[in-house]
Amino acid sequence: MKTIAMIPARYAATRFPAKLMQPLGDKTVIRHTYDNTRATGLFDEVMVVTDSEIIYREITEHGGKAKMSVRSHESGSDRIAEAVADMDVDIVVNVQGDEPFVQKEPLELLLNVFREEAGKQVQVGSLVQVLKDPRLIADPNYVKVALDKNNNALFFSRSVIPYPRDTGATAVYYEHIGVYAFRKAALLQFTNFPVSPLEAMEKIECLRYLENGIPMRMVVTSYMGVEIDTPEDLERAARLL
Repeated sequence: MKTIAMIPARYAATRFPAKLMQPLGDKTVIRHTYDNTRATGLFDEVMVVTDSEIIYREITEHGGKAKMSVRSHESGSDRIAEAVADMDVDIVVNVQGDEPFVQKEPLELLLNVFREEAGKQVQVGSLVQVLKDPRLIADPNYVKVALDKNNNALFFSRSVIPYPRDTGATAVYYEHIGVYAFRKAALLQFTNFPVSPLEAMEKIECLRYLENGIPMRMVVTSYMGVEIDTPEDLERAARLL
């Protein structure tokens, strides 16, 4: 099973422009993400796919692999689908460029859901972690996901889900971590679907799968890294580093 990791990297982020080129310790955010993904040793190839010559040079001038996008894209999945369309590969892992604390164990768990007989039915997988801080649960920058008993995603939202209408009930809140794994055919199929209504409203690309009836298998991990969406996230990442 040939497996590659693709890191979509857009320069002009809406909430935090040029966030991937921000310094974090002795490297930029995007180089931390690339180097840590390679260091897992899980992939036949690791590549950054970008619309930015600045990011392209940042990776290639430090010995990494990068590819320029030919077209503009609404989502990271669309961007990497273009890049892998002619590649001989079975599983494509999408590691978001703003995930500088990528670790081996969560990625290995994610890849394992595609293995053995049961894994043949899985087309798309992703990661979640438990959120306990009420401030982060309420923060729309943290995408929450509700799961069924088989750990398939029921819904993703920037709102608080589940909503604690019964204050006496115990709720578990899961944060969606921006790492996906696809069978190549499922990824290419994704690009043929138009942007879906819920996806457009929430600005969460994986809702496009659910709206088109494609289940997403979620893997619970204790990752607890920091996704860089705001300057405050960068400060948290620097403290964690």
